[in-house]
Amino acid sequence: MVSRTTDDYQFMARCGVVAVTEPAFWAGFDRSSSQSFYDYFRQLTEFEPKRAAKYGIQHYCWMCINAKEAENVQLSREVIQVIPEFLDRPSVLGIGEIGLNKNTRNEIIVFEEQVDLAARTGQLILIHTPHLQDKHKGTAIITSIIKNDPRIKPERVLIDHCEEHTIRMAKEAGFWAGLTIYHISKCTPQRGCDILERFGAEGIMVNSAADWGESTPSSMIDTCLEYRRRGHTEREAIEVFYNNPCRFFGQNPKWKLKPIDR
Repeated sequence: MVSRTTDDYQFMARCGVVAVTEPAFWAGFDRSSSQSFYDYFRQLTEFEPKRAAKYGIQHYCWMCINAKEAENVQLSREVIQVIPEFLDRPSVLGIGEIGLNKNTRNEIIVFEEQVDLAARTGQLILIHTPHLQDKHKGTAIITSIIKNDPRIKPERVLIDHCEEHTIRMAKEAGFWAGLTIYHISKCTPQRGCDILERFGAEGIMVNSAADWGESTPSSMIDTCLEYRRRGHTEREAIEVFYNNPCRFFGQNPKWKLKPIDR
């Protein structure tokens, strides 16, 4: 939401959105120091919850240095030293979105160090998988690293940006799988619904990519409308678009919303 205007909060409120979770991500340019990240983390934990609350929306976030900036190992390690200060803040759900961008050695080093931080501090983990041609290889590397760390419970890990050729890899290992609706480089609402129908809704979450590119927070809502248009019931839609997020995020007691049973 740091890349969105207040109009987006107003729109989401009108659509019935009650909470957002915002991963730490790229700012549209590479940051030059750990102090830049420190100020960004303050924005996520101090300013955005207040802005969202004006529209009845709970704002949660995640802490990390994202994969796109993780090529700089020295800077990454300086940022990792800052993160623990923020983990106890009331809106922070865990470590994320960590992962890989180009599957480089440096990215893997920084990914492993942030997984270690999450394990040592008992945090949920949100993972970014690479784009397009790098996605399958990167997802395989990521899942292998996580599975080989006995401290990590797979049900406390969300592998995001899954597509048709990677979602099975995440689900069969016991991880949660995220479908990111972003028509430029990820799923459209139609593809997202195709995947839900093919693989089933259990353990899958649908999310809007709303960042500096051609994107909108309405993407998740558009996917829900497409899901209902295809004949799925209101109850089925609640399971996918409300209850599934509550089940994953609810593993952190800071998350205040409960699944709807009706």
